[in-house]
Amino acid sequence: MPITIRNIATTDNAALARIIRDTFDEFDIPKVGTVYSDPETDRLYDLFQVPGSAYFVAEEDGVILGGCGLFPTAGLPEGCAELVKYYLSGNARGKGLGRTLMEHTCAAAKQQGYTQLYLESFPDFAKAVTIYEKAGFRHLDKALGNSGHFACTIWMLKDL
Repeated sequence: MPITIRNIATTDNAALARIIRDTFDEFDIPKVGTVYSDPETDRLYDLFQVPGSAYFVAEEDGVILGGCGLFPTAGLPEGCAELVKYYLSGNARGKGLGRTLMEHTCAAAKQQGYTQLYLESFPDFAKAVTIYEKAGFRHLDKALGNSGHFACTIWMLKDL
């Protein structure tokens, strides 16, 4: 059965929270000041009911492989959303799924009228950062907006 990319459902919350937190554990990323400790991580479906947001889930044979979203984070420039909660389970990485999921999310952002996407990351996610660079994200010297993720040390922006 092929991989499906679809909108988030309430029933996806637990699986997505587990994928996110497992990724932080796997790469030994700081837990405080990141998505790991966000209370919203356990309620992603509710979070992505905010107007101007969207979240997409990759699924195969009923198994959640990961997800990627866009969110109108407070404090971002006009026309800019944040690429958020972009994580894949360990066994789903390295197969091009991440790129497909990100491209789907970028297309949705453009369709919603956004002209830029911003993201925050860590050097430990080097492979993801390389994917971002290849997708046209450029490095910034400092954070934009008010994500509350003060532990992040990589900030990037892409024109859509």
